[in-house]
Amino acid sequence: MGNVRIILKSLRDNKKNTILSLVFILGEVFLEVLIPYITALLVNRIKDGIDMSYILKMGAIMVVSAVVSLVCGVLAGMFSAKASAGLARNLRSDVFTKIQGFSFANVDKFSTSSLVTRTTTDITNVQNAFMMCIRIAVRAPMMLIFSIIMASIMGGKLALTFAVIIPVLAFGLITIARKAMPAFVAVFRKYDKLNESVEENVRGMRVVKGFAREDYEIKKFSTASEDIMKDFTKAERIVAMNGPLMQFCLYFNMLFVLFIGSKLVMSNDGSGIDVGQMSAMITYGVQVLMSLMMISMIYVMLTMSLESVKRLAEVLKEEPTITNPVAPVTEVADGSIDFTDVHFKYSEHAEREALFDIDLHIDSGMTVGILGGTGSSKTTFVQLIPRLYDVTSGSVKVGGVDVREYDLETLRDAVSMVLQKNVLFSGTINDNLRWGNENATQEQIEEACRLAQADEFIRTFEKGYDTFIEQGGSNVSGGQKQRLCIARALLKNPKILILDDSTSAVDMKTDALIRKGFKEFIPDTTKIIIAQRVASVMDADMIIILDGGKIVATGTHDELLKSSDIYREIYEQQTKGGLE
Repeated sequence: MGNVRIILKSLRDNKKNTILSLVFILGEVFLEVLIPYITALLVNRIKDGIDMSYILKMGAIMVVSAVVSLVCGVLAGMFSAKASAGLARNLRSDVFTKIQGFSFANVDKFSTSSLVTRTTTDITNVQNAFMMCIRIAVRAPMMLIFSIIMASIMGGKLALTFAVIIPVLAFGLITIARKAMPAFVAVFRKYDKLNESVEENVRGMRVVKGFAREDYEIKKFSTASEDIMKDFTKAERIVAMNGPLMQFCLYFNMLFVLFIGSKLVMSNDGSGIDVGQMSAMITYGVQVLMSLMMISMIYVMLTMSLESVKRLAEVLKEEPTITNPVAPVTEVADGSIDFTDVHFKYSEHAEREALFDIDLHIDSGMTVGILGGTGSSKTTFVQLIPRLYDVTSGSVKVGGVDVREYDLETLRDAVSMVLQKNVLFSGTINDNLRWGNENATQEQIEEACRLAQADEFIRTFEKGYDTFIEQGGSNVSGGQKQRLCIARALLKNPKILILDDSTSAVDMKTDALIRKGFKEFIPDTTKIIIAQRVASVMDADMIIILDGGKIVATGTHDELLKSSDIYREIYEQQTKGGLE
């Protein structure tokens, strides 16, 4: 119930629609139960002989009751639809907002594909379940109670049939629902895998086609889809048993009422039970059984949706691992960086540390190059500076202040980071660049692009800076995408600029021009460049060599050639002595 309360907090402005839906449902149920009672009275009076005026009067009452019941049903449906859609809208917004506050560690915990499933499939399930709850979950029990009460009033001993069929039907439906539940619950975990398959395929479409792996990807997707189909088929096959069980109980009730009722009518000459009462009993019997049927379906649906409720509540209850301090520092003095006895691992359960024994000082305005093999934790190292992750122990200081003491927005505005995987969003080039500074003038945008060596190719486009970028930047080359991302980062006018292998797709000449521009136009900005090419960091004030999560050497190009075997080996492999 705790998870349900968390979800219902998103109801907010839809409480009124929920209450109105419940009120109209009660009115609809009351009138539906009343009509068979009026019908029974009319049938009995007709048998005794009455004039047409009474028949017309009762007929008019029945028509009005039916119309009002219909209106109540329509209004209940309208308000329940508004309430459930409103809940889904608010819940979707709350979950998305919560995810925006997650650190990388939080996202790693859930996985991207799982978060996508939760914000789509799971919220849709909760929406459908909520609408079912405020409509059928109220209507069915009320119909059941009212019908049994009216059947007892009208049928007397005939109502004993419910003492037999209700336990049988209830036991059968609950058994069916319980057997179907595990299959429904398993489906959601498999939806995560299906979404992961689609996401990977779409993101890596060029790789898939480049290696002619379309058949493999189709087979992988089909396997995941087939797995989901099997679980749903199994669950639906079990749930399909509701129909035969329902039919059995329905016909049993009708036969019992007709057989016993007919005998009572004939033996008591209509003094104990009459034809009208017997017809009402059949109607109430159908209503009782249909109510039980609806309750069983609600049970299955709610059981299935409870897994979605649990998954959404997990997201909403998740506390970001990185939050603002109570009294945050709101100004970064300069771009100096200090690592003091830093150790880091991605989770408390990780067997090994990604970084350890890191001690380093970087003066403000320095250009720092970072080299190291794959898996040496270069990206992890720089991600600690804008506090995308928190250190496990030790401290990272920017401008002489521990990054954990800064206001997050202040710190990240002062640290521009061009990630290894460059991302552009749907929109014009100007729209994408203004992510760095939404108030940037056109002159500032063009200056940043000239510095990033992007202005020249942008002007070759027919619409220039108003050229539309497709989703993911699919209509620009890798090198163009990297230069646009560098320009975007420069527009923040940062105190620290981090390039995480962000010039790997540009040629050597362009790379050199970008570095020359940095040196001339942003001398006070601390530049940290992760690179695979020695040429990209040769002129850096300091070069850091990372190996296995530890700094094994620091110095200038000339110093490292003399003191570091790793650097010398990388240099010789890439240059073969050609840059001596």
